[in-house]
Amino acid sequence: MLDLVAGPSPTPTLEPLRGHVTRHRLTAGAWVDVLPGWLHGSDEVFDTLLGIDWRADRRQMYDNVVDVPRLLRWFGGDETLPHPALEAAKAALSSYYAEELGEAFVTAGMCLYRDGRDSVAWHGDTIGRSARHDTMVAILSLGSPRFLSLRPRAGGHETLRFPQGHGDLIVMGGSCQRTWEHAILKTAKPVGPRISVQFRPINVA
Repeated sequence: MLDLVAGPSPTPTLEPLRGHVTRHRLTAGAWVDVLPGWLHGSDEVFDTLLGIDWRADRRQMYDNVVDVPRLLRWFGGDETLPHPALEAAKAALSSYYAEELGEAFVTAGMCLYRDGRDSVAWHGDTIGRSARHDTMVAILSLGSPRFLSLRPRAGGHETLRFPQGHGDLIVMGGSCQRTWEHAILKTAKPVGPRISVQFRPINVA
């Protein structure tokens, strides 16, 4: 009987964006680009991010202060990201969307969803310039699959659900932050941890 020995994990590599991204046109000038499996060999990146200095946050909700149901870490433009593959991802996004966006992706906000009880409520990223102008937010997902849900602020449209698996990319652009909302909803299904890496231009949060 042969002994099977697992080989080394594959080196993280990025799928080319050009010719592989699929754009979904929404309403009111919003759109979403999707590329499943953008980051190959993402186990190494995921494992690295699990060990960073995650921070628990609290927020005011009505008369109470409650725990934010996920862990957070934000990297400014002057900080080196925890894995070279993330620096490469930011550079690739900046290059591919340069003409359409007109600027680079600079910051990287990260969320750790520990299980199905962790979530983020319906919202748009409208702190800063994105409250008034079209912009982009690119999300790289690592770990257990979850759904990114989207719905128009004006109503009258069914909720869309985009599966976000290990190494998948989704980019929300056009008026998406102002005219649509997105969420990672709680689930009772058994799911493992998921990390979301959100690349943004400067002064967009």
